[in-house]
Amino acid sequence: MAKPIMIQGTMSNAGKSLIAAALCRIFKQDGYRCAPFKSQNMALNSYITREGLEMGRAQVTQAEAAGIEPSVSMNPILLKPTTDCGSQVIVNGEVRGNMTASRYFRHKRELIPDVMRAYRELDSQYDVIVIEGAGSPVELNLLTDDIVNMGMARLAHSPVLLVGDIDRGGVFAQLLGTLSLLEEAEKNMVKGLIVNKFRGDRRLFDDGVRILEQRGGKPVVGVVPYLHCDIDDEDSLSEKLRQTADSLIDIAVIRLPRLSNFTDFDVFTQYEGVSVRYVSKTEALGRPDFVILPGTKSTISDMRWLRESGMEAAVKRLVSDGVPLFGICGGYQMLGERISDPSGSEGGGEIRGMELLPARTVFAEQKTRTQISGNIGNCGGVFAALSGQPCEGYEIHMGHTDTGGNRLVTLSDGRTDGAWQGNVYGSYLHGLFDRREISETIVKALMTRKGLPYGSAAIDRRAYKEAQYDLLADEVRSSIDMALVYRILEQGI
Repeated sequence: MAKPIMIQGTMSNAGKSLIAAALCRIFKQDGYRCAPFKSQNMALNSYITREGLEMGRAQVTQAEAAGIEPSVSMNPILLKPTTDCGSQVIVNGEVRGNMTASRYFRHKRELIPDVMRAYRELDSQYDVIVIEGAGSPVELNLLTDDIVNMGMARLAHSPVLLVGDIDRGGVFAQLLGTLSLLEEAEKNMVKGLIVNKFRGDRRLFDDGVRILEQRGGKPVVGVVPYLHCDIDDEDSLSEKLRQTADSLIDIAVIRLPRLSNFTDFDVFTQYEGVSVRYVSKTEALGRPDFVILPGTKSTISDMRWLRESGMEAAVKRLVSDGVPLFGICGGYQMLGERISDPSGSEGGGEIRGMELLPARTVFAEQKTRTQISGNIGNCGGVFAALSGQPCEGYEIHMGHTDTGGNRLVTLSDGRTDGAWQGNVYGSYLHGLFDRREISETIVKALMTRKGLPYGSAAIDRRAYKEAQYDLLADEVRSSIDMALVYRILEQGI
């Protein structure tokens, strides 16, 4: 049986995901078989496993940090918001349907057997399970039948480390207030506190540690600095939104209201002289060197926003001026002539697309979920040098797209994917740009187009991520008391 340890936070974006990933890496470095677990994740960033099952990317990141293959057992419930008050509910990688928040809240207790089957599968295979909570454990109106914070800690008999975010201010109120609102039995399950995202001289917080320990009655396991590691994080989009076009090559990603899988484009930030920024207003678009239309959970709704906000017209003006445009998944669907949802899988309706590719999309009730590889065909335009290159990625989409134009990719299973016309390209493949040869070809083409010399070294995305996981682990290991963590792990609750 595995020994569990749970990371809970005082709020969303307190840093639970990164602390959990760091512990996964540290336990791996120390010779333990470790797996991440989050019973319920709400996110639009998702991933398809080797078996064709869907899970949240945060647990994929943690699995990579632990050096193991991602499994849906690590994230048995995934909620993908479709509206402001409803989500697609995915259980153990399979779609159960769309539910309003109130309906899901009434029925979530019925999912405990699914959660525990997934947890027991990991329990039988690993030495340590690092469990991540969600939001805050003291949202008092949501505590009934909790299955993700203290409810999960009880089910797994797991000790808890509580993380507070000092960068956002009020860390004493966060940590001490959370402890005061917990039931006594739950408070006893909290075995230590972590102050996260500290900036400056750590010694200046010595009095803060003493106050927290005296008033909270819990040891401070560590004060973790504000980490500058390039790690996929469920809450990392907020950081990316602050990026500006201050580089030689300016890549603009259209920030759709239901933007999904924004990590598809992180690879470009690894190249010297390249910036990636997220744009939601036409006045901020400017004249980038490359525009990306990303994935979305609500294609028709976001296509409507694109048109009503004026962003569609602005992007089409750039395309007419020769700026290349690439659509991924829902973004690819928007580039076509028509999008129809006769089965109501994403709310129903029909809308005219951007009409930049000769393609039509019809949604179906069955979701396509697969990891896939292939080869890019003969394509033209700015990215003609992509022709013939091998590619790989994964598909997550409800629709089927027919195109009468130039096919972009021939897949290993005999299907074709995507299309291109002029400087406009589209594909269903998430992760398409992660392959070093693909991203480098695109960056080289953009540099050449501006008459700039290409000076960056080609980047292996996997090797880069491995180095970042080691950096994350080193930073966290040096700032927390790992001997205390191991004692907490051994003693349990």
